[in-house]
Amino acid sequence: MKVGLIALAVIALLVFMVGGQVMGARNTMVTEKEAIAGAFAQVDVVMQRRADLIPNLVSTAKGFATQEKEVFGAIANARAAMAGARTPAEKINANDQLGGALSRLLVVQENYPELKSNTQFKQVMDELAGAENRISIERQKYNKAVQTYNTDIALFPNNIAASIFGFTREEAYFKTDASGRQVPKVDFSNK
Repeated sequence: MKVGLIALAVIALLVFMVGGQVMGARNTMVTEKEAIAGAFAQVDVVMQRRADLIPNLVSTAKGFATQEKEVFGAIANARAAMAGARTPAEKINANDQLGGALSRLLVVQENYPELKSNTQFKQVMDELAGAENRISIERQKYNKAVQTYNTDIALFPNNIAASIFGFTREEAYFKTDASGRQVPKVDFSNK
């Protein structure tokens, strides 16, 4: 009788410990999932700030470069895609599209020296550079939160709790565009 009670107590203790471990893992995953959502919300805020700066930049540039309608159209389309994006993956893609359109605008700026000297244009460009820096920092924080979560749900025994409670891998990372990996060619010769 005593052996049976001891065995039952040991089994109950083991069930309690394993259950506590599983629930602790679940709570950690919930916390990490919320950290991802919070980090993405911050990325979204700074991307929206950049998108809000762009009309000022475009209106200043339009006065100098009226024939560059294709670039301005691409920027407008990119901003519309950004406004219409709902999921993190859609917002990441729209952000990449907007970044490409802005880089084409910077090429236009090089063709119009009087635009570069315009005070309003300089001010908006400085604000845009600050926004780009904030976006970069917030992207790093978001990617780190995603990495922490993905690592945690893959580790044993958390992977068991993740499968029980339906936690799945988060795939929406910010990544570098392939063109951003190319080494720039610098030519100081005067041709």
